[in-house]
Amino acid sequence: MKIHEYQAKDILAKYGVAVPRGEVANTVEEAVDVARRLLAAGASGVVVKAQIHAGGRGKGGGVKVAKNLAEAEEYAKKILGMQLITHQTGPQGQKVQRLLIEETAPIDRELYLGVVLDRATAKMVFMASQAGGMEIEEVAAKDPKAIHKEFIDPAVGFQPYQARKLAFALGLKPTQIAPAVQLMSGLFKACAETDASLMEINPFITTKDDRLFALDCKINFDDNAMFRHKDLKELRDVAEEDPLEVEASKYALNYIKLDGNIACMVNGAGLAMATMDIIQYAGGMPANFLDVGGGANQQQIEHAFEILLSDKNVKAVFINIFGGILRVDTLAQGVVEAAKKTNVQVPIILRLEGTNVEQGRKILKDSGLNFLIGETMKDAAEIAVKAAKSSQ
Repeated sequence: MKIHEYQAKDILAKYGVAVPRGEVANTVEEAVDVARRLLAAGASGVVVKAQIHAGGRGKGGGVKVAKNLAEAEEYAKKILGMQLITHQTGPQGQKVQRLLIEETAPIDRELYLGVVLDRATAKMVFMASQAGGMEIEEVAAKDPKAIHKEFIDPAVGFQPYQARKLAFALGLKPTQIAPAVQLMSGLFKACAETDASLMEINPFITTKDDRLFALDCKINFDDNAMFRHKDLKELRDVAEEDPLEVEASKYALNYIKLDGNIACMVNGAGLAMATMDIIQYAGGMPANFLDVGGGANQQQIEHAFEILLSDKNVKAVFINIFGGILRVDTLAQGVVEAAKKTNVQVPIILRLEGTNVEQGRKILKDSGLNFLIGETMKDAAEIAVKAAKSSQ
């Protein structure tokens, strides 16, 4: 689950991480009011920042520095309601529905801090780099040595000596080391206690008067841990998510929309990846990742089918099921019922193996519907690609 920058900064502030003064605004009038109060409190200027779940906002025109109230109002009018396009939103962009109005800071240096789960070591890793303000993936590709890492033993947690090593690696001044250690410790504590899978400050800045601030913040939470954090779950903004993904989450379905035209329904993430790979190997493009899970019931399968067909780009549906916990006959009955309810007009290709597979195939055969059956994954993928091309 992702949250907005202003929400992330509220969390950081609770853990003692210094953030600039600022408030969220949902209207131009609110934005002007916040800017007025910040300027009256001594701010030399304000930053008008679009709040969407994507990076690269500044390059897309979603972040502007205003020197006075008139400029703040002008930028708020331009940014609020705009369709902001960045490298992470795709060409369709994302509508800006709220702004963060913040005081400006006399920036001296822009650095990077981040905490993320490293699956190779099964540990959290704390990263720091002097290349702040850049995409960390870009830094890693160009100069991996520019990223300093401290792996964290879950039994002992993030230690002060590790924070000091990172602070020295950032080239901070002696007077900044202790505040940096305190800030990093707060950042890690926030990450651990909220079950975040990613917590990133980019840029982490030093000011000309030697203060340290989290100028921007991105937090992703582990969905599987949200039952422990009902307060955090309320921060979810479904308006920032794909409508089909939101609908799928209501039925405990794992769905991610992609750019192709062959819809995929599978049971298991590994099988989903293999299915998408084999579709591309056969010359096609998957339209989604949809995992109904091992224990899906008929109702969930019907909803999954409806979600797949809600994507107007879909020209064929490839259902690849290996029945273990999810019995093949249950899947087949769900597919038949869903196909009848939705009056499906695109080809449906199935590859079925596992528990009660013969009963499942009989249900499909007796349904009176024109399902296409592949004996192997390769056969089914080739049938799906051919069917999708014929439906265009």
